Amino acid sequence: MYDEARLYQALALARQGMLLGDGGPFGAVIVRHGEVVATGWNRVIADTDPTAHAEMVAIRRAAARLGHYHLSGCLLYTSCEPCPMCLAAAHWAQLERIYYAATGEDAEKIGFADQLIRQQFHGPPEAQTIPLSNHLREEGRILFADYAQIEGRVGY
Repeated sequence: MYDEARLYQALALARQGMLLGDGGPFGAVIVRHGEVVATGWNRVIADTDPTAHAEMVAIRRAAARLGHYHLSGCLLYTSCEPCPMCLAAAHWAQLERIYYAATGEDAEKIGFADQLIRQQFHGPPEAQTIPLSNHLREEGRILFADYAQIEGRVGY
C-alpha cells in the first residue's frame, strides 16, 4: 500500500546524501508491513563504488537486517525511477512493489545516462557499447552441471 510519507522520506534522504557530497540526488526506503526495514542514499562518490546507488544500498541493508536475500513483502520507495541495475536488483530481491518520484527521463536531463543503458538491453550482445563475446561455453556448462549436483544447495 502506497505511503506518501515514505516517498517524502526517500526524497529527504536523497537531499541529505547530495548535500553531504556522497553522490547524486537519490534516496531509498524499504518498508515491510508498514515498518521501515532499511534506508539508503547514493554513495557512489563517498564509497568510490559505481554500484552504490541508493536502492542498492537500501537493498543490501534490508537483506542484512532481515537475514535473507529475498525481500518478499517489501516495498521500495525511491526518489527516482530505478536505473536498470537497481531494477534488476529489485527483481533478484523479489521486492513486491516500487514507488518513485522523478523519472529516468528527469534524471537524464541532469546528466544521468539511464536511457543509454536501458537501450543496451534491446540489442544483440555484439552490438553493446561494452561488447560481449561468448567463449569456453562448454566449460561454463560443465561448471553449471557440477553446481546442479550439489546436494542441499540454496537456490535463488
